[in-house]
Amino acid sequence: MFIKRILKFLRNLLFLFFILSISWVVIARFVPVFFTPLMAIRTIESIFAGNIPKNSKKWVPIEGISPNMVQAVVASEDNLFMTHYGFSIVDINKAIKHNNKSKRIRGGSTISQQTAKNVFLWPNRSYIRKGLEAYFTVLIELIWSKERIMEVYLNVIEMGDGIYGVEAAALEYFGVHASQLSKSQAALIAACLPNPRRFNAGNPSGYIQRRKDKIVSLMNKLEWINFYKKDEPKAKKRRKK
Repeated sequence: MFIKRILKFLRNLLFLFFILSISWVVIARFVPVFFTPLMAIRTIESIFAGNIPKNSKKWVPIEGISPNMVQAVVASEDNLFMTHYGFSIVDINKAIKHNNKSKRIRGGSTISQQTAKNVFLWPNRSYIRKGLEAYFTVLIELIWSKERIMEVYLNVIEMGDGIYGVEAAALEYFGVHASQLSKSQAALIAACLPNPRRFNAGNPSGYIQRRKDKIVSLMNKLEWINFYKKDEPKAKKRRKK
């Protein structure tokens, strides 16, 4: 009898989790994401360190973000973004091979996975978190469009110490709005994403400058991503849901 009660409780708990998580993803499909678990963690860390928490962030729609920024993050983070369904086996295999040979760990997460992690989960590495990340990645790929995934990603990702989203980063580093970012500026921001609290797009090191140049080169080779009606007519059409 006791075991049956436990199993029933776990079943109900699992059912509740599915209902709440799916509802959360559906709501986030339409409502701007103003706060994330990472922002809460950084705020708490700042308070415990005796500092005043910084939370520079301003939501902008995808139309208010320069296409250069979209091209830059796809070129640097996930060049198969428009064609995969949340996971890139190619990038995962590349990351495994790289990590077996190098001490510098390279991730194989797609933009969809990073978005799922940033919006719904915590940053620490664990099998539980990776499992939940995969679950939420599948959900957003099913419920959101590629355009929405990119919009949320560019609005919530950490781009500096207390700086979240491309609008805040553009204003902080270059004194322009996200819609005004040049190809070079967008590439500089993208170059810092692997470690945005260490690197500064506004005052780039030689290493970041070299990464920027590589990203710009990749941007020129990528087919144009069409999220805007005003974009180039030869742009690759995004995958429809």
